[in-house]
Amino acid sequence: MTPRRHRWAQHGRIFWTCGYAMRVLTLLLTTLFGLALAVGGAWLLALRGSPFYLFSGLLLLAVAWGLWRHRRWPTWLYAGWLLVLLAWSLWEAGLYWWPLATRLGVPALLGLLMALPAARRSSPHGYTGPAGWPVLLTSLLVAVVAFAGIPRHLHEINGSLPMAIVNADPALGDSPQPDGEWQAYGRSSYGQRYSPLAQITPANVGQLQLAWQMQTGDVRLPQDVGETTYEVTPLKIGNTLYLCTPHSLAFALDADTGKVLWKFDPAAGMEPQRQHQTCRGLSYYSASAAAATPGNTVATCSSRIFLPSADAKLHALDARTGQHCSDFGNNGVLDLLHNMPFKQAGYYYSTSPPLIAGGKVIVAGAVNDDYAINSPSGVIRAYDVHSGKLLWNWDSGNPTQTAPLDPNNPDQVYSPSSPNSWSVASADEALGLAYFPMGNRTPDQLGMYRSPAEETYASSVVALDIASGRVRWVRQFVHHDLWDMDTPAQPILLDLDLPQGRVPALVQPTKQGDVYVLDRRDGTPLLPVNERPAPQHVDIPGQRAAPTQPYSALSFEPPRLREADMWGASLIDQMLCRIQFRQLRYDGRYTPPTLQGSLVYPGNFGTFNWGGVAVDPRRQVMFGMPTYLAFVSKLVPKHETGGREMNKGEHGLNENKGADYAVEMTPFMSPIGVPCHVPPWGTVAAADLRTGKIAYQHRNGTIRDLSPVPLPIRIGVPGIGGPLLTSTGVAFLSAATDDNFRAYDLASGKVLWDVRIPAGGQATPMTYLNSQGEQMLLLVAGGHGSTGTKAGDYVLAYKLKK
Repeated sequence: MTPRRHRWAQHGRIFWTCGYAMRVLTLLLTTLFGLALAVGGAWLLALRGSPFYLFSGLLLLAVAWGLWRHRRWPTWLYAGWLLVLLAWSLWEAGLYWWPLATRLGVPALLGLLMALPAARRSSPHGYTGPAGWPVLLTSLLVAVVAFAGIPRHLHEINGSLPMAIVNADPALGDSPQPDGEWQAYGRSSYGQRYSPLAQITPANVGQLQLAWQMQTGDVRLPQDVGETTYEVTPLKIGNTLYLCTPHSLAFALDADTGKVLWKFDPAAGMEPQRQHQTCRGLSYYSASAAAATPGNTVATCSSRIFLPSADAKLHALDARTGQHCSDFGNNGVLDLLHNMPFKQAGYYYSTSPPLIAGGKVIVAGAVNDDYAINSPSGVIRAYDVHSGKLLWNWDSGNPTQTAPLDPNNPDQVYSPSSPNSWSVASADEALGLAYFPMGNRTPDQLGMYRSPAEETYASSVVALDIASGRVRWVRQFVHHDLWDMDTPAQPILLDLDLPQGRVPALVQPTKQGDVYVLDRRDGTPLLPVNERPAPQHVDIPGQRAAPTQPYSALSFEPPRLREADMWGASLIDQMLCRIQFRQLRYDGRYTPPTLQGSLVYPGNFGTFNWGGVAVDPRRQVMFGMPTYLAFVSKLVPKHETGGREMNKGEHGLNENKGADYAVEMTPFMSPIGVPCHVPPWGTVAAADLRTGKIAYQHRNGTIRDLSPVPLPIRIGVPGIGGPLLTSTGVAFLSAATDDNFRAYDLASGKVLWDVRIPAGGQATPMTYLNSQGEQMLLLVAGGHGSTGTKAGDYVLAYKLKK
């Protein structure tokens, strides 16, 4: 053999070897794909699910057999199956990229592999296998159709928000403050998360740059509970910023530079039974306005900061020095476990800042969900803002007795486990009313332990008289709550200009996605509220479900889930999600928890959570971040919990000590750890509060920090945290599970500014003026344990480039 022929023979053997390897790979992938679909499809069909997966699996096994036997028909058969798959996918999901991509992606890639000549070569002398062009053409067709769906997105609403000024002078009605300050969690006791500052506009917001950053040093520790989170919105008074950290440290910072002016550590310690480790904010009180009131002593701590600490204490600190105010409580400290019927360590503390109103500091608290039926009370208590003397207490388990209990009498106790208010409260001092968003009685999923009073006030907003603590009105959003659908967000107060005139209103977002707009004087709906039938199936003794549930005319409630809405990275994990879907009980919204396991959608993570929404009181519109995640709620008989880890957070298996059933709450996820239902899972949206009309809703956030490969694909990811609005029509939000901070055009929802931040931004931003008169934008970025975002301890301040 000549050298030239020898080289060609070597090349031929190399090509044949590569081709043989490609053919083996094609056969192997087709066989495994077919086996998975056949076995899983048979399982799904047995659960009365779609027969398509079994049909597809059997057909792919036939294709694999034909390829192995060097027949000519397998590529034709595969090409025909791709056409059927395309038609089925369009019928189930429509021309939308994300549902089509998961159905068509892997089959199209396998078809392209099958079309390669090398994958069909059977010997070094030529091609004796099937033709490749049929499967090549159909694979390309499938890809073209899928890519044609990219411009279209599920559940999108395109439109614009009316931006005309309805009320040029919104007359906030609460305590006045300079435009450049931020004196309460939502800026004022109205909770609007709205600033009148106007330097940052849609035209120049792209010029924002980092002015300074500082790190608190309070970092997540290995021994911390799972939900250790940075959720704080700082205050700004004078030229000082005040903030707290997850481990209850308080800081005062120079508003120009971020320099630490003082730091206070309450030594709250570590407690593994805490369900949450967070501090959403501090409260501020200045005695200057009350100095003329007879009997008030203002010589010390004329301005004070109130810090709720994780060991169930309330600290009054001098705003200038950070030292305890000795005239308050016991040398500046109140032990909030006084008169509690049960005092388990870690079961109770205030995760949100107390309400300051009418010369009182009004404190509510969070009670651990589902740890024990005998838990601390959800009582709300008002203390004198100067002395710390208990003035009244309102216990939803004993609502008519508001006279203060004797803190020194151990025989006087509040109702155990009564519905609590763990989020932020609001107040209208002109009306003399404080508004509290109410949670549920623990255990959340077992309704047989509740009294009539607890049934009345659970999962509601309640208006209490600031002077006496007595109930003035209540509006319930879930009847006989079995789903942990606490009212999660601060009630927002503003005046609405309606056909009947200007009305003092209250806006209440809920986990279900409903946004209730009520007259804050008496709780009367300003937008229609109706009842509709609710699912009734329960499977344990003593359990019942409410026959109807309320819903609001303004709602971001998602459509009811179908098997066709199941999602995954491929047909296989999508099929596994369909199997899970068919294994669970699902009768729509408010499916009661069961021994079988029930699908809860929206889940208890909430369409809205504590971040709530922001409102513009002049334009009378709202902006928020509706999130969509399904959860699984399962009741577990106690004899089946042996050896399993319990009480490790709000989600997972929780004991319900003293009850016959534990409860397991988990996100509805695919085997690869992504939500089992089709995206978007997170959006931004806006609505006109006078009409209840939703103007737009767009997917929000990318998978950059969720996927192994950092791809900034805007799919619409979940998140938790709140928005900020400014008078110029710019909205700020950082709550999504990518580490980004964004500005949006309020009118359209369009992203105007998008920067990376060094940790998860699951806190609500705020804005203020520094000493030079420059508008600053501030965000605390430290991550969130439940969402798995990057931990940190950053305080980030931005301003416009000069």
